[in-house]
Amino acid sequence: MTRKRFLALTTAVAVIACLVVGAALGTDADKKKPASGHTGFIQGTVTSGDKTPEAGVWVIAETDDLPTPYRKIVVTNDKGRFVVPELPEADYEVWVRGYGLRDSERTPVSVARTGSRKPIAIGTEAADPVEDARNYPANYWLSLFEPPADTESLPGGRNQHVWMSQFKLSCQLCHQMGATRTRGLGGDRMALDVGLQKARSMNGPANGLGRDALLDALADWGAQNAAGRTPPQPPRPTGIERNFVITQWAWGDLYTYAHDQIATDKRNPKLYPNGKIWGVDLGNDRLLSVDPVTHEAEAQSVPTLPGHDLPWCDQPGFATLGCPVEGIETPHLGAYDNPANPHNPMMDDTGKVWMTTQIRHGDDHPEFCTQEPGPNAEPRSPSTLDSSGHRQLGYYDTKTKDFTLINTCFGTHHLQFDEAGVLWLSGDSRVIGWFDPSKFDPARPESAQDAQGWSRVEVDADGDGQKDTVRGGFNYGIIPNDSDGTVWTGRPGGGPNGLGEILRYDPATDTHEIYEPPAPGMGPRGVDVDSKGNIWVGLGGSGHLAKFDRSKCAQTWGLGDQCPEGWTLYQAPGPEIDTGEGPENVTSADFHYYLWTDLYNTLGMGKDTVILNGTGSDSLLAFDPKTEKFSVIRVPYPLNLFTRGLDGRIDDPKAGWKGRGLWFDNGADPVLHSEIPQSYVGKVQLRPNPLAR
Repeated sequence: MTRKRFLALTTAVAVIACLVVGAALGTDADKKKPASGHTGFIQGTVTSGDKTPEAGVWVIAETDDLPTPYRKIVVTNDKGRFVVPELPEADYEVWVRGYGLRDSERTPVSVARTGSRKPIAIGTEAADPVEDARNYPANYWLSLFEPPADTESLPGGRNQHVWMSQFKLSCQLCHQMGATRTRGLGGDRMALDVGLQKARSMNGPANGLGRDALLDALADWGAQNAAGRTPPQPPRPTGIERNFVITQWAWGDLYTYAHDQIATDKRNPKLYPNGKIWGVDLGNDRLLSVDPVTHEAEAQSVPTLPGHDLPWCDQPGFATLGCPVEGIETPHLGAYDNPANPHNPMMDDTGKVWMTTQIRHGDDHPEFCTQEPGPNAEPRSPSTLDSSGHRQLGYYDTKTKDFTLINTCFGTHHLQFDEAGVLWLSGDSRVIGWFDPSKFDPARPESAQDAQGWSRVEVDADGDGQKDTVRGGFNYGIIPNDSDGTVWTGRPGGGPNGLGEILRYDPATDTHEIYEPPAPGMGPRGVDVDSKGNIWVGLGGSGHLAKFDRSKCAQTWGLGDQCPEGWTLYQAPGPEIDTGEGPENVTSADFHYYLWTDLYNTLGMGKDTVILNGTGSDSLLAFDPKTEKFSVIRVPYPLNLFTRGLDGRIDDPKAGWKGRGLWFDNGADPVLHSEIPQSYVGKVQLRPNPLAR
C-alpha cells in the first residue's frame, strides 16, 4: 500500500502588486478566510566599513503593531541586497545580524503607510571575536567542551564517545548546552552544583554521569569561556540557504513550555489552508494557537478528569523548572502548574486536534484495564505489566470547541495516524498501543475499551519463529509505515548497553523486531518514513541522520545487532566534540531532538526531503536523499531556538513558494533561556532567489 493522496482544499492567495516599500494591497478570492494578510515588502542593501556589500547576512524585520509580536528574517545575496517579502501593514524595525559583524542599529520602516518608494540602506561594522561569538549557535560553544578524561571509571563504564552521547541525551532534552546561560557559569563549580539541583530532572542524570567529574568538566569549560576563548566562526549561508524566508509569531508567556506544533493532517498537507497553527504548552496545561492571517495568538486550558490536579513537581518522574531537590531554593517554584502536561498535538481530517495528555493519576486505571486477559489476547494487561508512562489520550474539536478525554491502559507520548485512520501511540516501555477513533463514541466513555489495543514487546532471539524474549525500553518516536503496514518506534535508551535501538511491529503477524544502529551511531529519537518505505532516524546522542533499509538485512531475528548492513549514517553539519581518535568516536556537537520527512514537498526542496532538527544549533537541517547533502536553515534570532515538532502545509498549490511552507516551534525549557523570553511558532518558505517578492 502507498500513503493515499487526498482531495485538496484550496483557496486563492493575495496578489502582491507592489515592487518597493509601501506596497499596494492585494486581492483575495476567498473573502471568508483570506489567504494572506500580507501587504508589502522591504528592500535594501547591507554594507559595512567602506561600503563593502555584506553577503550571507540576515536582515530582520520585527514589529509589535500586530496582535502578537511578529518577525520576518531573510538573507542577503552576493551583492548585499535583500527583500523582506509578504509583510503585513505595520511599522517595523529593521536590522542586521551576521557572523563577523556587530548587530546593526535598528532602522524604522513603515509598510503600506508612508508610501515610501526608496530602498533602505543598512550599515554595520566588524565585530571583535568575543563580541561576534555571542551570536554563534550553542553547538559551536559545546564543541569546546572536553569530557572527563577517564570516563570508563565513572558510573556505567563508558568510553568518551558514549559518555558524551549520554550527556547530550540527558542534558539537552530541555535546553541547549552552550547557550548563554549554560556555558559553565564562568567556571563557578559551586554555582554549577546548585544549578543542577534546581531541577530534579537535571540532578539525577548528573549523578548518573559521575557528578564530580561532570562538575569539573563543566567548570573548566566555563572558566575558559569566561577568559575569552571563542569557538570557530560558523559559515554564513550560501547557495540555496540564502533563499529561505523565516516568519515568526509569538505565543504563550514567560513560563510557556511549548512542546510541538501542528498545522495540518500529516497525511494530507492541503487540509486547513491558511488555518490556525496549534501547539501545546506542556508547562501550564494549555492548548496554544496562532492565526497566521489575523496574527492573533490564543491559549485555552487543557482539562483533566475530576480529582486529578497534581502538577509534575508533585508526581514521580520528570520534574523541571520550579521542581528543585530538597533544600534548594528557586524563584520559579510552582511555575509549571501542569497535572495534564499535554504533549505532541496531531490533527486528523475531521477538525480534531489530538494529543497525549495525563487525564488521571497514573495508577488510577479504569476497571477494564485490570481485567484478565486484556485486549488483543495479552496474557496480562499493561496496567499489570510494570509499564512506564503516565499520559493517556484526548482531543480538542475545533468545530464544537470541546475537549474529550480518553482513558488508555498504556502510557502515551507521541502519536501518529496511519492511512486507515488508526492512531498509533508510543510512550510505554513494555507495549505498543493503538486507538481506533471509528470505534469510539465520546458519549459512551466505556467504548474506549473496544477502540484500543496493544502488543507486548517480545522478540524472537534465536530464529525459531517464536517470541521468546521481552525487550523493555521506552518507546519514544513512532511512525506507521503505510508501504507495508508496519509500525516503527525509536528507543533512545534501549538495548542492553543503553545505546538505543529502533523497533518494528507488524500488526498482521503480531511480531516485533529490534535493530541497533552500528557505531558510532547512538540514541535513536525521532523516526519517520519516506515514500519508498525507508525508515529515517535522528540519532540524538551521536548526532547523525540515519537511514534504515530492512530489505538489506540478511537476518531480521535477534537481539538488535543482526543487521548493521541495513543502516546508513550521515554526519550532520557543524563542529564535533573530541572524544578520541577514529570514526567510531565521532560525536557531533549538535543535538537532534526529532526529524520529519517531507513526503509531499511542502517546503519545495523535493519529495522525501528529510528535515532533521538542529536543536543544538538554532537550525533545521534539510537533507536531500538524492544528493546526500545538507542545507542549513539557520534561525539567528532570537538565539536559543529549541526545535521540537515539525510539519508542512500547502495553503495554495497554485501559488508557488508563497503557497507552501515548513512549520516549527521554539520549545525551550525554560523559555527564560531564550534571547527573547517568549516562545514562538515559525514558518520556513523557500523562494527561487534572495530577491523574490
